Amino acid sequence: MMERSEMLNQITAIMNDEENLPKMEKITPLLHGKWELQIALELCRQETLRFGQIKKILPNKITNTVLTDALRNLESLGLVTRVQYNEIPPRVEYTPTEKCQRLLPVYYEIIKWCLEND
Repeated sequence: MMERSEMLNQITAIMNDEENLPKMEKITPLLHGKWELQIALELCRQETLRFGQIKKILPNKITNTVLTDALRNLESLGLVTRVQYNEIPPRVEYTPTEKCQRLLPVYYEIIKWCLEND
């Protein structure tokens, strides 16, 4: 594992490089949203979920509007693919992209940190 000082130096170098700023700004909606990280994790765990399934999995009450907005944010970030089927009633499925799956090690470290620092 990287030492703290080396990690801080690397983070500082990345953040000070103006070419990286647009890339770093893309993550802001993911980190600022209340639901996006939870939804992305659940999609990684379950592979494919429908709208109603996502709503049931989330621990707190979430309105349809807020869930729709969060899913749109994830889709715009390239973390989720949305497939709508022409059926009655309409069926929409959400699947994590490879980009989203690459967040799993980050989730694992965050969960591990939570357990170690309760």
